[in-house]
Amino acid sequence: MTDRFEEMRVFAAVVEAGGFTAAAGRLGMSKAAVSRHVAELEARLGVRLLHRTTRRLSSTAEGELFYARCRELLARLDEAEAELGSGSTAAQGVARVNVPLSFGLMHLAPLWPGLLARHPGLELDVTLSDRVVDLVDEGYDLALRIGQLPASSLVSRRLAATRLVACAAPAYLAAHGAPARPAELARHAVIGYSLFAAGDYWSFTGALGEETVKVQPRMRTNNGDTCRAAALAAQGIILQPSFMIGADLAEGRLVELMPGWRAITLGIYAVYPSRKFLAPKVRAIIDFLVEAFADPPWNEESGLFHKT
Repeated sequence: MTDRFEEMRVFAAVVEAGGFTAAAGRLGMSKAAVSRHVAELEARLGVRLLHRTTRRLSSTAEGELFYARCRELLARLDEAEAELGSGSTAAQGVARVNVPLSFGLMHLAPLWPGLLARHPGLELDVTLSDRVVDLVDEGYDLALRIGQLPASSLVSRRLAATRLVACAAPAYLAAHGAPARPAELARHAVIGYSLFAAGDYWSFTGALGEETVKVQPRMRTNNGDTCRAAALAAQGIILQPSFMIGADLAEGRLVELMPGWRAITLGIYAVYPSRKFLAPKVRAIIDFLVEAFADPPWNEESGLFHKT
């Protein structure tokens, strides 16, 4: 009888390794056995899953779709086996986690050792990237996302919140003055964050309602740390989340602008594929993060912000 899970595991390994030889080494099988598994799988399905040339191997459209389904099914099988083997409670095995770059460095990197110490059977594979990954297609168990989540099939757990704050260095304000309302930002030097969903349009809410201004960035970057560095060097005004610049505000290196006008607040979420079965390793990570961010260090209730 054909072992369909073995076929899927071999096929997934070929796609991930980029070839039969590399997959064979990863699986501890002969190249011939790997080729046979894939050929039998294609024959049974009646479709070609891989394009083969002398120089490279790539997935067909059908192969890409089937690979995504294989990854999901294999992950669920591994999780089920891990749960049964651990008495249904222990967090164990490899957990692939994707997190935003700056947030991951500033606030998550110090936490991971504590998570590993609490769960000795857990292994972490953490990727830092501001790109929105496809959890299922790319094989992630969990991701952290910051923003206003769109409707999707993913399950989310809110961990904390962070507010976008317009701020600048005291030296910049001494040289150029401080804007009193959003419209005045149009005449100031601005350091723009190129991944901001609204682009160069910054919106604030005050006593008179909402006000949106089109800023004119003298510099753009896709990295919040770079925005922060430019602001600290008195090169312009930034709009960045409180988790990024909270300590700078507290210590006076940056000053929040326009009292009475507030930018949007973003949620910080743990998201994971919508499954009836939640692996103990994923549950353990979520519970740990919920506990860690119950009172985040950038919390405004702590008197973190100082306004001009």
